[in-house]
Amino acid sequence: MPPNLRLQDDESPSWLGNAVAVLMRWDPMHAITARLYSSQIHSMSNVDANGGRAGLLRLLHEARADLRLSTVGPVSKAIDAGLVFDYFDEIRKQIEIAKVDILFIDPYLDADFISRYLPHVSSGVSVRLLARDKLKTLLPAARLYTQQNNVTIAVRSTTNFHDRYIIVDGKACFQSGASFKDGGRSPTTITQITDAFLAVQRTYEDLWQNAKVEL
Repeated sequence: MPPNLRLQDDESPSWLGNAVAVLMRWDPMHAITARLYSSQIHSMSNVDANGGRAGLLRLLHEARADLRLSTVGPVSKAIDAGLVFDYFDEIRKQIEIAKVDILFIDPYLDADFISRYLPHVSSGVSVRLLARDKLKTLLPAARLYTQQNNVTIAVRSTTNFHDRYIIVDGKACFQSGASFKDGGRSPTTITQITDAFLAVQRTYEDLWQNAKVEL
């Protein structure tokens, strides 16, 4: 936001126009109020101008809070080096959301992944693991875990992928900057995919359908 919205410069009208457009996309009724606040900002009266500025900012904060509440999990989370528990805890929160199906995508899924994360999958949720390099340790652990717990685990492998994702119930997607087994050892991020969700989901569901069945 420009430091002084009342200035008649190039920056202030552009910012105000963008703010109203954002609010229009969020809620057209609130956008009407936003236009009134925008007009107040250029009032000769300091009281009216300050009231317009405060009202517009309040609407923007309300829109941001509402959009965040309508998504599952954090928009993004930065994990500093050495914060291995913080990384684990963020992944755990997303795993526990799953009610029907959860798809893990990571070339380096292994036995440690099974013991670290799958105990947090709710009973009856189907687990799908798209893996690549650590199948010799992953598959025995997955078989033993399935025998002991009420969790269905399917494992498939393919060669043409690198990124790490969790897709929860086909509704939410989170990308990990690090492999799940290494998260928190070095700086990384966990980011919810929103705008590109459908494209990412389609890409990896297609990979899953064409991948080799391991379990």
